[in-house]
Amino acid sequence: MQHSNDTLFKTLADPTRRAIFERLCREGEQTVGALTTFAQISQPTVSRHLAVLRDAGLVQDRPDGRKTHYRAAYQALKPLVDWTAEMTAFWDGRFDDLENLLRRMDQ
Repeated sequence: MQHSNDTLFKTLADPTRRAIFERLCREGEQTVGALTTFAQISQPTVSRHLAVLRDAGLVQDRPDGRKTHYRAAYQALKPLVDWTAEMTAFWDGRFDDLENLLRRMDQ
């Protein structure tokens, strides 16, 4: 499923969701219990954050009996990586243009 940049930015704008996502990226698959201990907030709050992350495509869940395991879905960041690359190229071009203009003015 393709998600808009706005959805991804809004989802990751929340510091708790971003911390949970970063933890899953760095530590790999985690249970809700482990994420609750890490985040030091209630299990229902962690579950709500995970639902938002899942709806944005940033995490995937894997039920295992009474526990659910979550893992980061790195591919969901591709639209943001692409957008960042576009903006980098845009601003690099603008700075090059400015540098050329300043050189011509100095001559």
